[in-house]
Amino acid sequence: MEELRITTEPAELDIPSIHRFLSEESAWARGIPLAMVEESIRHSLNFGLFAGDRQVAYARVVTDYATFAYLVDVFVLAEQRGKGYSAQLMTAVMAHPRLQGLRRFMLATSTAHGLYAKFGFSAPARPQTLMERFAPDAYAAMSTRPD
Repeated sequence: MEELRITTEPAELDIPSIHRFLSEESAWARGIPLAMVEESIRHSLNFGLFAGDRQVAYARVVTDYATFAYLVDVFVLAEQRGKGYSAQLMTAVMAHPRLQGLRRFMLATSTAHGLYAKFGFSAPARPQTLMERFAPDAYAAMSTRPD
């Protein structure tokens, strides 16, 4: 069995692999430019799960480290699913010392409600208070934006 390791060090992440998954396989970030992935990593708390020397899972938390966090870009490579890696990754996220005592920790999911419920996530208590500004084609629109 390969040794598993989770790191929060951005320098250890396999950024090309993260970008490939997000831009080609994810339902939420298709077409995202590499530069945008790199920028998002610089400004987030990142979790990379490695099996041996290969990164097989990833999660990113956008947070102020005091009151709020938003969990995004969670994935396990398709050929590595079914091994419990998502639960291990979430255990590390939820145990991280800088993410304790937050007033609100949010995420959006269309497929993994059961996983996140095991870690205390539920539908918003007051959904009528939440709003969003959603641009599903933002990455495609970037190619036509002036610099």
